[in-house]
Amino acid sequence: MAKAPGTPRKKAAAAGPVKEGKKRPHAPADELEKYLGIITESIDDDKGEDIVVIDLTGRASFADRMVIATGVADRQIAAMAQHIERKLKDVGLKRILVEGANGSDWVLIDAGDIVIHLFKAEARALYGLEQMWGTDFDGADGGEITSL
Repeated sequence: MAKAPGTPRKKAAAAGPVKEGKKRPHAPADELEKYLGIITESIDDDKGEDIVVIDLTGRASFADRMVIATGVADRQIAAMAQHIERKLKDVGLKRILVEGANGSDWVLIDAGDIVIHLFKAEARALYGLEQMWGTDFDGADGGEITSL
């Protein structure tokens, strides 16, 4: 039998919402915080600006945290992505997917329980992820947004 084309993330999206009893495994809280510290410190070391961490626990099935930061140039954003990927691999995180690192104004890094968005200022304002995933999300008590 031939395998269906597409990445695991695309297959999960096509399958629809997670059904009760079929939840994705989560990293332990201490591991999640360790990875989050590595990511935010790396962005800060690379002179990333306006670093924001959004808690998605219980609000999204694809991740527990979202990190958003701004870079001033395509090259800086690509370097930030490379550094994050290398540092996470150095501490044992295996599956890291990077999209848009070839000179784009938006790089997405999927580190499992943490999703990282690195933007140029114009793209960040255009997509407005903080507003989309912030406290007003679906009228619910939204996730905590932490600016660093």
